[in-house]
Amino acid sequence: MDEQRSGFAHARSAAVSLGGEADLSTAPVAGPRPDDHVRGEGGIVIFYGDFSCVPCAVAAQRLAAERVRVVFRHFALKTRHPRAVALAHAAEAAAAQGAFWPFHDSLYADQGHIDDPHLWARCERLGLDVGRFETDRRSAAVAERVRRDVREAMRAGLISTPAIVRPTVD
Repeated sequence: MDEQRSGFAHARSAAVSLGGEADLSTAPVAGPRPDDHVRGEGGIVIFYGDFSCVPCAVAAQRLAAERVRVVFRHFALKTRHPRAVALAHAAEAAAAQGAFWPFHDSLYADQGHIDDPHLWARCERLGLDVGRFETDRRSAAVAERVRRDVREAMRAGLISTPAIVRPTVD
C-alpha cells in the first residue's frame, strides 16, 4: 500500500505543519469539576458510562458498594446503543432538578423501560416537573454537556463502556 492511500501522508503533513512531530498521545483524565456528578467517600474514580449498557449497570452497582468517590461522566455513543444519547440527556435534565443520582439509579435498575413514557413515569415517581424535564433534556446546554463528556472520553483513549479510571490531573 502506498503512503498516499494509507493515510500516513496526511498525518505526516500535519506533523510537519506543527513544526515536527505531532503529539498523538491521549489526553489526561481531569479530576472532579464543579459541575460533575459526584457521590461517595474515598479515593476518586471517574466512571464513564452509558445508561443503556448492561455492563455499566453492573459496574455502577459494584461501585456503589465500594468505598470510593464516584464521578459520573457520559460516554453515550448512539452507534453502540440507539437510546444512549437520549438517556444521557434525560439524566442531565433530571440533574437540573437535583435528581441526577436517583435518576441514574433508576435507569440502571430497570434498563428494560427506557422509552419516553417510562422516562416520564420515572420523573413523576421522583417528584420531578415533567414539563421542565422535557424542556431541559432538549436544551443546547444539556446537549453540550453530554458532548463534552464524550469528547473527553475519546481524547483520553477510551473506546467502550463501562470505563472506570483514576484521574490523571486535578
